[in-house]
Amino acid sequence: MTGPILPNYYLDDPRLRAAAAPYTFFLPSAAEIAAVHPNDLVKLLFEYTHETEEYAGERMWVKVRRAEGNQLSGMLDNQPYEPTSSLKPGDAISFERHHILAIIWDRPDEAPPSSEYREYWERCLVDDCVLDGSEPIEYLYREEPDMAQEGDKHADSGWRVRGRFNGASDEELAERKASYVALGAVLNRDDSWLAWIDEPAGIRLTRNFETGIYVSEE
Repeated sequence: MTGPILPNYYLDDPRLRAAAAPYTFFLPSAAEIAAVHPNDLVKLLFEYTHETEEYAGERMWVKVRRAEGNQLSGMLDNQPYEPTSSLKPGDAISFERHHILAIIWDRPDEAPPSSEYREYWERCLVDDCVLDGSEPIEYLYREEPDMAQEGDKHADSGWRVRGRFNGASDEELAERKASYVALGAVLNRDDSWLAWIDEPAGIRLTRNFETGIYVSEE
């Protein structure tokens, strides 16, 4: 006899990702999650437990059929993109409220107010050592945006962010690799400069590591 076929996935807990990336990974409010009822659509993060060809995980919609406290169940509402996935539309999915990434309401007029938060998708140029966490920010300045390309979804903010110099020479600093990324990606690593983020072009800031305060240069 063969045993029951076990799912080749697990549902990821998005709260951990949101905590690690608060400026780029947003979740519905507790009130919204608590209000999910049958016939609402919810997005869940499926992580595959087998070797995959293209996607190790996928965010997919599930139509809620039953909601009893924190325990919910429903049917998968879209086709997976991963070719090796055993999931298919209509499959039964059991989950808990904390697994919910996003919601499409069956009755929007009865839903709680959506969460309000600021998003930071404008781009900036930042040293890779800041992004990988090996160095904190020491110096940053904002210039007139000049890096945007035709067709870019998000504008260049003009911010240019440098990691701690740590005694590096001008030549060594010039050789550092940098990336053009969302401001939120930088804030996820080091948000010590958040209070300055709306300053206009021309601002230059140096961090005093003894006090943690940024000093504006004239």
